[in-house]
Amino acid sequence: MRFWFLVMLAVAANAAADARSDYLQQFDISADGRVQLGEFQSYLSQGFDARDVNGNGILDINEQPPGSNRRPLSRTEHLRALEAAFHRQDRNRDGHLNAAELSAPPG
Repeated sequence: MRFWFLVMLAVAANAAADARSDYLQQFDISADGRVQLGEFQSYLSQGFDARDVNGNGILDINEQPPGSNRRPLSRTEHLRALEAAFHRQDRNRDGHLNAAELSAPPG
């Protein structure tokens, strides 16, 4: 019985690792197995860009989802917030995010 528990645990761990790896690949434009700041910002700016319907680099109040902070948000402010999030995620401070860092809750 213990053997099967360990097998199932190993299967679950492999599935979690595969999911983290798949998530990393969505960000990893250079396909080097790690996510740089620019890749992180690029991937997470897709929503900003899609909402900025007039293309002025600012999410006006009418372009934001209901319940947001409801003040205009510039792309520069957005990128700064993503940079801060990136550095919180970069737990080992090597300037890149690996799959574990990327999938961990923000610190």
